[in-house]
Amino acid sequence: MQEFLKNVSRYPRYLISFSLGIFFFFFEQLKPFLERPVTAVALVGLLGGTLAFTFFTLRAMFGLSPV
Repeated sequence: MQEFLKNVSRYPRYLISFSLGIFFFFFEQLKPFLERPVTAVALVGLLGGTLAFTFFTLRAMFGLSPV
């Protein structure tokens, strides 16, 4: 049982490492776009729009607000 708990306790560290790896990979890919102001504004707008779309979609799916 102790070996099982030791194995299960590794999963949160793996999840954090995996998530940070994906975040840093995408940040490195998008870094050249942040050097020019026009593309930086477009990238920030796209990110904001994506977050707003996800937020409102989840609110409608969970029934938290009338559609």
